Amino acid sequence: MQRTEGPPLGSHPMASHDAAAMNAIFKAYDIRGTVPDQLDAALMVRVGAAFARFAVDTSGATSILVAHDMRPSGPEFAEAFAQGAIGQGVDVVHLGLASTDLLFFAAGRFDMPGAMLTASHNPAQYNGVKLCLAGAKPIGAETGLFEIRDMTVSGLEPVGTSGSVSSRDDALDIFVSHVHSFVDPGVLRPLRVVADTANGMGGLTAPAVFSGLPFELDVMYGELDGTFPNHPADPIQPENLRDLQARVVATGADVGLAFDGDADRVFLVDDAGELVSGSLTTAIVADSMLSKNPGEIVLHNLICSKAVPEIIRERGGTPVRTRVGHSYIKQVMAETGACFGGEHSGHYYFRDNYRADSGIIAAMAVLEVMCATGQRLSELRKPYERYSASGELNTEVPDPLAVIEFVAERFATAEQDRLDGLTIDLTTGTAADPEDPWWFNLRPSNTEPLLRLNLEASDDEACARHVAEIRALIAEAAG
Repeated sequence: MQRTEGPPLGSHPMASHDAAAMNAIFKAYDIRGTVPDQLDAALMVRVGAAFARFAVDTSGATSILVAHDMRPSGPEFAEAFAQGAIGQGVDVVHLGLASTDLLFFAAGRFDMPGAMLTASHNPAQYNGVKLCLAGAKPIGAETGLFEIRDMTVSGLEPVGTSGSVSSRDDALDIFVSHVHSFVDPGVLRPLRVVADTANGMGGLTAPAVFSGLPFELDVMYGELDGTFPNHPADPIQPENLRDLQARVVATGADVGLAFDGDADRVFLVDDAGELVSGSLTTAIVADSMLSKNPGEIVLHNLICSKAVPEIIRERGGTPVRTRVGHSYIKQVMAETGACFGGEHSGHYYFRDNYRADSGIIAAMAVLEVMCATGQRLSELRKPYERYSASGELNTEVPDPLAVIEFVAERFATAEQDRLDGLTIDLTTGTAADPEDPWWFNLRPSNTEPLLRLNLEASDDEACARHVAEIRALIAEAAG
C-alpha cells in the first residue's frame, strides 16, 4: 500500500522532549498526540530506545515487533522507532501495515514485545504508540508506561552493538487462520455483511478474514487513507454510523460492522439499521463464550449495562467488574483466567487471543450465533436488551475532578464507588427508588480533556430525565 501523502515532517519545528511535554502525550495506557507539534520522528527515536531498554530490562527481550497504521506519519515514525530500538542492541521485526489486534496477536504468537504506531480513533492530525510485552502482556501507566516516559525524557545513549531490522510478511495470513479458529465453520451459512472500515486498517484485515467464508462482504471506505476523507474513524459516535446504517437498509444486508481507525474495535448495526451497543454485543458474545466455556469467568467494564452481569449469571458464569481500558482488563483477565471480557466502547477480549482485544473476532462470534440460531440480529438482540442507556456523553469542563466531587456530594446517601471515576448506583440501597432504578458513572477521559457520563435507567423516559438532571449538576459545578 502506498503512503498517504502529508506535510513533510522535517519542515516543522521539533516536538518538545521535556517532562511537561511527555506528561501530555503519555496517557493511562498508550502514547498519543498531534503531529508534528507533540510527536515527530526525533521523538519516536527516543521512544523506541526507551521501549527497547524497558523490554530488555524487564523480560530479557532480544527482538521486538513494530507495525504502523495508515496515518501519513506512520512509515516515518515506525522507521524512527526502529532506529531507536536497534540502538539499544535489540533486533526489530517490521510487520508493516497492520491493525492493532494483528500486532497484539503477533506479539502473542511470536512471543515478542510489540509496538503499534497508531492513534486509534483520533483525528488525522494525531498519531501515537500502543505497547505490549511478549505474549501481548499489556503496558500501561501502572505496568511500565511511565518508566518508558521517564527514559524518553532523559534520553538513552546507544549501546555498543546495534541490532538489525528485518521484515515479516506472513503475520496477516496466520492471523486470519487464528480468527477462523474461534468459530465452527460447519455452522456458518450465507449472510450479507457490510463493513464500514472508515479508511482505516479494517480495509486490510476485514477482506482477508472474510475471504473463504460463506459471507458476502460489502466494504465501505476500504481505501487506506489516514486523512479520513469520508468520516472520522470513531464508531462510538452515532453520526459516524449513519452511512453504514443507510447501506445496510438499502442493500437488505444482515448486519453492518463499523471498525475504528486501527480496527481493534467494532460496533454492529442490525438488519433494521439499528445500532447494537457495545454492552449488547458484550452480552451476546458472553453468552456464546459461556456455551463453549461453561461456568467460567467473564469480565465487563463498569460502564456496561447491568444486563451484562445478569446474563452472565443466568448462563452459569461468574461476572467480574473492571475499570475501563485495555491494560486493566488484560491484567484482570490474567489474574482470574476469564475466558472473555467486553467493554461498552467496542473492545472485546479473548483469553485464547492472548487476552488481547479483537473486533473482528467478536464480529465472527456474533455471526456464528446468527448462523446457528437462524435468527435475524434484530430478533436475536431482544432478550439481551433490558434497560435504556444514554451512551457515552462527553462534556468539556475546566476541572473534571472537581465536578466529580461536586456530584458525589449531591448523592452522598446513595451507593457509590471509585473503581474508575465515580459510580452512583440508585438501583440498590436505601436511597434507591424501586419504581425508578437508575445508575450512572462519571469519569475523566484518559486520552482527551473531557468528562464522560454514562447513565442507565429502566426506560427511555427515565433515562432522558436523569441525563438532564446530571447534566444540570455538571453545568452548575463547572459554572
